[in-house]
Amino acid sequence: MYWVRVGAYTLASLLALSLLMVGTVAVIAEVKGTWHWAIHLESTISYMGILMGGLLALLVPLLLVSLTARVVYDV
Repeated sequence: MYWVRVGAYTLASLLALSLLMVGTVAVIAEVKGTWHWAIHLESTISYMGILMGGLLALLVPLLLVSLTARVVYDV
């Protein structure tokens, strides 16, 4: 059960860091206001969307297993 929790926390941390990175690029693109940074923002959102989809596909089952074990086995 320990490794399930570690995996879930690691994936949640990666998800939070990727959201932070998208936000940072968005702020830079807004401040700079050039087409160059708009292209960076568009590609960053595209790649982060793929990454976040994969992370969520792994994270949701891990959280369900963790919550189920906590309720059933009182871990």
